[in-house]
Amino acid sequence: MYVLPVPQMRFLLLFSRQGKLRLQKWFTPLVERERKKVVRDMTLMVLGRPPRSCNFLHWKDLKVVYKRYASLYFCCGLDDKDNELLALEVLHRYVELLDKYFGNVCELDIIFNFEKAYFILDEFLMGGEVQETSKVTVAKSIEASDMLQETMEEYMSKPAF
Repeated sequence: MYVLPVPQMRFLLLFSRQGKLRLQKWFTPLVERERKKVVRDMTLMVLGRPPRSCNFLHWKDLKVVYKRYASLYFCCGLDDKDNELLALEVLHRYVELLDKYFGNVCELDIIFNFEKAYFILDEFLMGGEVQETSKVTVAKSIEASDMLQETMEEYMSKPAF
């Protein structure tokens, strides 16, 4: 039996139609100046494409896979040998997880609850590879985290004697 290799992402970016970066996750180390250059290049390349273009690009030694959902672009960089369609599925699964948590996620959800968006991403991806494929398992983990946070907030709000 042949198993498809899971794509190894180098980075994941979420940006708006206006080019505003909303979320970034780097899976390979880069200095800040290089990161800013990558973000600038990705936003210019993706936003400059016609709406019905292919969602795959080549940039330097990477494949770039992106998908637009409402007003946000989800964009990732892959090694040249990785499967673009699997990466597109990974992006779609992340959007499904965000939708499940926020209920039809929008750009404002990402802006005002970025820590939850990062937490969901960390539960789903680790080191640029899929860690957990089950939406139910990720949702349970997020629910447990929310309950712990509520418990801690409740505990901290009580006066200490």
